[in-house]
Amino acid sequence: MKHQEEINSLVLFTKNYREKDRLVKLFTESHGKKMFFVKGANRKNNPLTAAIQPFTKAVYIADMKSEGLSFLNNVKDIKPFEEIQKDIFISAYATYILNLVDAAIEDNIYDPALFGFTNQALTLLNQKYDPEIITNIFEVQLLERFGIKINWKQCAICGSHEGKFDFSYAYNGVLCVKHQHLDERRSHFNPTALHFIRVFSSINYDQINQINLKKETKDNLRLILDDLYNEYVGIQLKSKKFIDEMKTWEALLKKD
Repeated sequence: MKHQEEINSLVLFTKNYREKDRLVKLFTESHGKKMFFVKGANRKNNPLTAAIQPFTKAVYIADMKSEGLSFLNNVKDIKPFEEIQKDIFISAYATYILNLVDAAIEDNIYDPALFGFTNQALTLLNQKYDPEIITNIFEVQLLERFGIKINWKQCAICGSHEGKFDFSYAYNGVLCVKHQHLDERRSHFNPTALHFIRVFSSINYDQINQINLKKETKDNLRLILDDLYNEYVGIQLKSKKFIDEMKTWEALLKKD
């Protein structure tokens, strides 16, 4: 059975299928992630070609099927994230965010909250907000989609909200100074960076214009998040590796 429907969607990725056709994976607001067939997408006069480019949001008219591939027939309200598309540095972070979404939830799972969160992250990247902070916030809050629930708000032992904290994998949360001795293998994370991880775990993207971090703090945030993702999630994304490598030559390129 199939039916035609208008679907508000973000392009996750596309790939060639045969000589002239493509498969495009969309993150839809109404049906979660779903793969679509686009006939003749590699032909220059196909109106859908521009609408399935990376970093694009649009309303697609599709033949939706409960099993197998659905088909994209037409499109309206195309909104490319133009700044992301033309900036290799910003697009690296946007690609990583979209790859995380693809890894975090199964196909055909209705998740409008994550759709909105992802759209908001891409919108802010497109507006040239700090890509590292946007991505860090996304990474921290996406952990729940991987089934990881961490107690960031208070000490896992006494419930204290104040003071300096460290992270404990044994207690799956933060420990205050009085109780850090209970875990001899606690993480010894940088206290300032860990403070921002705790803030990022519940912050709304609308509040990020208040955040301006030093490079040292950003570097420590990256170390913490890498540690958390390695320990809890265990995925190795090419887009994340590219960002790591990019940092070694980004400063040189921007000087020229």
